[in-house]
Amino acid sequence: MAIENPSREEIGAILKKARRIAVVGLSDNPERTSYMVSKAMQDNGYEIIPVNPAVKEVLGVKAVSSLKEIEGHVDIVDVFRRSEYLPEIAKEFDEIDADIFWAQLGVENEEAYQFLKDKGHTVIMDRCIKVEHALTK
Repeated sequence: MAIENPSREEIGAILKKARRIAVVGLSDNPERTSYMVSKAMQDNGYEIIPVNPAVKEVLGVKAVSSLKEIEGHVDIVDVFRRSEYLPEIAKEFDEIDADIFWAQLGVENEEAYQFLKDKGHTVIMDRCIKVEHALTK
């Protein structure tokens, strides 16, 4: 089964509506892609919530160790972890009632995709949120 992402128009609509992005695997190292992408999104007005048990804070925001620790609604969960971690993250995502599951460029997993689609979630995989944001502004 192939992973099918929403159309570019749908992705643009998602990014226009979204305000809070939980970033799983966000590093506090400014040279890492997760940091650069999250900073760009923060600079564009999005609230970034770092989800990483190994760091205290990133981009001036206190980090949480899991999605379940986030208070309030999350619009997008953006995942910067290796593909094999997606099924476990997808299960946690399903428990917190967030809107969009987004796996970063180069990250995809059919098991996680199928699990989330079967539950009725919107799933985007193997796409860079920063690139999509730039393309749809």
